[in-house]
Amino acid sequence: MLFGEVDVEEEWLKGGVEELDVHGGLDLEDREGSRGSFPRRREALYFCLPFRGHLLEYFSSNKNLDEEDNLLTCLADLFNQINSSKKKTGVIAPKRFVQRVKKQNEVFRSYMHQDAHEFLNFLLNELVDILEKEAKTGNGSPETISQSEKNVNGPVHVQENGAEKEPLITWVHKSFQGILTNETRCLRCETVTARDETFFDLSIDIEQNSSITSCLKNFSSTETLNAEDKFFCDKCCSLQEAQKRMKIKKPPSILVIHLKRFKFIEQLGRYKKLSYRVVFPLELKLRNTVENLDTEYSLFAVVVHVGSGPNHGHYISLVKSHDHWFIFDDENVDMMDESNLQTYFGSAQEYPNNTDHGYILFYENLCARN
Repeated sequence: MLFGEVDVEEEWLKGGVEELDVHGGLDLEDREGSRGSFPRRREALYFCLPFRGHLLEYFSSNKNLDEEDNLLTCLADLFNQINSSKKKTGVIAPKRFVQRVKKQNEVFRSYMHQDAHEFLNFLLNELVDILEKEAKTGNGSPETISQSEKNVNGPVHVQENGAEKEPLITWVHKSFQGILTNETRCLRCETVTARDETFFDLSIDIEQNSSITSCLKNFSSTETLNAEDKFFCDKCCSLQEAQKRMKIKKPPSILVIHLKRFKFIEQLGRYKKLSYRVVFPLELKLRNTVENLDTEYSLFAVVVHVGSGPNHGHYISLVKSHDHWFIFDDENVDMMDESNLQTYFGSAQEYPNNTDHGYILFYENLCARN
């Protein structure tokens, strides 16, 4: 794993390079020659400052506890090794973390390729489960968990024994969780029904020659429910035509946007990679919020899928640190010009020569940072 100075002025290259074999992904190994299967993701997570800070604090608070390894302790130890190193360059093999991932999920023990987005969801949800269990047993650090809305990718409110229970929230939620509101308006009585759902990332459909802004606009576009898709209105007590739309009720501190580049083609009976050109801006204004107030975000990391199909390829990471952009490709770390980001937008051609396409974007909420 490559890393750089801990010094504030020179913390440019301080990220991680792991070795495993991934779906369209990273060709990595655990330094013993054995091959596994999961995607490059930790460079982006390491440069996610709120997440890194919480993880290092967790390590500091729990390093003396004689407990069995879990995914959280292994990842915290890995981040601490990077953060505490005094060398300018070097390699840190994530052997402990890799072994734990394989033990935790059999999917990552084989040669099969795995998707970076699926791995991110697996990792974050596993961390949440561990923190919640620690909170229940009283073993967690003071800031491990607090009372608030929780429930990843599900309803915010929870019922227990007929009474509403105040859910819990961990520092993983504080970093990545946002809240969506699904609004449905009955076209007969005009009653609006709203249902809240939490999310760790937004998976959005993409179109050729589009932008993240237009894709997010389509994500929140109004959909008419009619014919067989009519909505059951509680006020009318019957199925009615309705209009439905999705809005962001609470923008997250770190906005993760997953571009749906892999689409199942029925005629082919398999998935195909969409090389569509989708422009992702350095600065993003999130306009599809409930309050209709613009929330400003700044791009700090991109996970790029390199390859022509979904079942093979490679992942690289583009990371911004101290106003400089770097490209992480296995053991190779190079500085890149900001203007070169457009190379990873995608292609307007059906069969492009360049197969390096932005797949997952990480944006930081500027208001949360300030």
